Amino acid sequence: MKKFLMLGLAAAMMFTLNSCKSSKESQYKMAYDQAKQQELAQGSVQATDAVEIAPVSTTTGTAAPVDQSYREEKVVLAVGEQGSLKAFSVVCGSYSSKTNAELVRNNLISEGYAALVVQNPSTGLYRVVCASYDDRQKAAEARAQFKANHPGDADFQKAWLLYNK
Repeated sequence: MKKFLMLGLAAAMMFTLNSCKSSKESQYKMAYDQAKQQELAQGSVQATDAVEIAPVSTTTGTAAPVDQSYREEKVVLAVGEQGSLKAFSVVCGSYSSKTNAELVRNNLISEGYAALVVQNPSTGLYRVVCASYDDRQKAAEARAQFKANHPGDADFQKAWLLYNK
C-alpha cells in the first residue's frame, strides 16, 4: 500500500513540476515571438531605405601590388637540401617541435613544394619554408601564390617573408 501511495505522490509531483515548466516555456516563447516580430518590422523599414551602388572600375594590364614586408632573422638549415636556403624565404609555419615541422614539410613536399625546415637558434623555433629566393619580389609573389593555393587553411594564410641575415 505504501508503494502505491509513494508512486501516486511522485506522479503528482512530476505533473506539478512539468506544468510549471511548460507555462514558463510558453512565456519565453511569447516573449521571443514578440521580439522577433519587432526585429522583422524594423528590418523591413531598413530594407526599404535607398542604397547607393558605386560603379565598378576595372583596370587592365596591371597586376595587384604584392606586399613585400618581411622579418629579419638568422636561421640555419635543419632539414632539407644543402644550398637551397636563399636570402628571402616564404615561411608557412613555426613550431617548437622539429617533428611537427617535419610533418608539415612532408605534406608540402607531397604537394610539389621544395619545402625546408630551418631553425632560429636564438628562439629555438623551427620554421617551415615552402619557397626560398634571392629576390624579395619573387619571394613575395611566391607567398601570394601559396596563399592562393590554400584558401581554406587559416594557418597557411598567415605565411610571411623571412630575410635570413
